[in-house]
Amino acid sequence: MAEKHILAVDDDPTMRELIADYLSNHGFRVSTAAEGREVASIVDEDLVDLIVLDLKLAEEDGLQVVNELRTRSNLPIIVITGHWREEIDRIVGLELGADDYLTKPFNLRELLARVRAILRRAEMDRPVQSSDDGGTRYRFAGWELSLRARRLTSPAGKPVALTMGEFGLLSAFLRAPQQVLSREQLLAATHLHDEEVYDRSIDVQILRLRRKLETDPSAPELIKTERGVGYVFAAPVQVS
Repeated sequence: MAEKHILAVDDDPTMRELIADYLSNHGFRVSTAAEGREVASIVDEDLVDLIVLDLKLAEEDGLQVVNELRTRSNLPIIVITGHWREEIDRIVGLELGADDYLTKPFNLRELLARVRAILRRAEMDRPVQSSDDGGTRYRFAGWELSLRARRLTSPAGKPVALTMGEFGLLSAFLRAPQQVLSREQLLAATHLHDEEVYDRSIDVQILRLRRKLETDPSAPELIKTERGVGYVFAAPVQVS
């Protein structure tokens, strides 16, 4: 984790410095910002590996900052909310593309564990590329996934990049179409088991995969939620 660059965003200077000092003492390079304009400037001018963002900024909505970040990059984001009752902010933050969340007050050791886990996952989730064109192919709703080539092709014939985690998740669904899969089964399929990784990791992966596959990710037709149980890939799948 040495040399990884973390950006801590909070309008409270005491909290900013507390996070910065703690992460710096554990081998990270840390920059700080108090508002969205500073975030954009730092991200444009320097390589940032992960952002820790308080959603309750003084002059702007932190959710809007998350949304703007997602339009320009896939940087991992941990959002911080001020109270456990602010569940809607956490949900919207994850839907917008945040990777994890913490609720104040939080333990700095837990923040460090989440940062390390997400950075490890980001390393695993680098886009997979291959020129091999053979092997099993799955076809569904006009899409095609080549297992050996690890290539997803849209109904329009365009390649769609998948991270390792997304590829593992989609492969698990296509091997068991129209069957409910639990989070534990999906965690095993995506190799995300880690003592510092939680079930919500799968929910974040599902959100990202839906954005790539679904016409309307907020009303998914392919990957459906079975509340309290898991997820099901609803479309029929052809294998060749």
